Amino acid sequence: MRAMQISRTGPLHERSLEPVDIPVPAPGPGEVRLRVLVCGVCHTELDEIEGRAIPPHLPVIPGHQVIGRIDAVGEGVEGLSVGDRVGVAWIFHACGQCRHCLDGEENLCAGFRATGRDVNGGYAEKMIVSADFVHAIPESFSDAEAAPLLCAGAVGFRALRLTGLLDGEQDGATLGFSGFGASAHLVLQLARQRLPACRFYVFARSADERAFALNLGADWAGGFDEAPPRLLDAIIDTTPAWRPIVSVLRHLVPGGRLVINAIRKEDTDKAALLELDYARDLWLEKQVRTVANVTREDVRECLLWAAEADLHPQVEVYDLAEANQALLDLRSKPVRGAKVLRVASDTTAPSAI
Repeated sequence: MRAMQISRTGPLHERSLEPVDIPVPAPGPGEVRLRVLVCGVCHTELDEIEGRAIPPHLPVIPGHQVIGRIDAVGEGVEGLSVGDRVGVAWIFHACGQCRHCLDGEENLCAGFRATGRDVNGGYAEKMIVSADFVHAIPESFSDAEAAPLLCAGAVGFRALRLTGLLDGEQDGATLGFSGFGASAHLVLQLARQRLPACRFYVFARSADERAFALNLGADWAGGFDEAPPRLLDAIIDTTPAWRPIVSVLRHLVPGGRLVINAIRKEDTDKAALLELDYARDLWLEKQVRTVANVTREDVRECLLWAAEADLHPQVEVYDLAEANQALLDLRSKPVRGAKVLRVASDTTAPSAI
């Protein structure tokens, strides 16, 4: 089968992922095999390639926003059949027995394994996954639309919950977004449905991203060097860099919360942390929280919310062989929506790209 794999880590270039032809895997007990239709492209793949989130073994096939159809079922699997359309997210495995798992925090499990990092993922024609870790995909989404909901959507949904805004009074609440790519464009639309009395403010690096945010319903969009019209109750940071955090902390209300939605931060602008001013940026009980991985419940609830909201992610589609170009574009160009790899020829396209 065709696949794109990481064989070594280092700076991103046009041949960072290697095309390979490898044997088709067979599912074991409790597992299913997917014929991969599409796989979303995520900044985490850059972290893996460039060594910030090093896979435990190489080579490995990346990709953790996988939409496929089951084409083989292992012994003991119930409730799933050949032909079912399902998704696989970042969470590939958790032990189910530790304190965190029993408390509904399987994302913090010491035995957590990540799709496309700890095990082979969806940049391939076939993949194996435990039947307990696949997700039914609502029919309202095309394959390409569904893929980014499994990570950009689900992890962003977890970030939205961690702001605390879903638990309190919404009238007059303010939510900011630091960065406006694949995740933020989905979370803004979900938040507008669930927090109708909230106002939304976006910090983005390019005029195109700012215009995109306003088109999706943001009340204000500006650069990282601009001040929003009001102080913000919470901000979700979706950037890979440190400088945006330094820039936006000063715009939180006393007691406000910054939620960082990134598995790693790049070191290129780490010196920006030296510009933090305690009195201005952190004092008055401002909080900083991080999003760590994702739970299966996050994924399933995000899919349900998105279907109820009739949300249709905006995507740009590349062929599997163009995975390196998709990653280069993700790194260097303004992101309008999400990037998705077409793996199978019969995948369903979005209604509009």
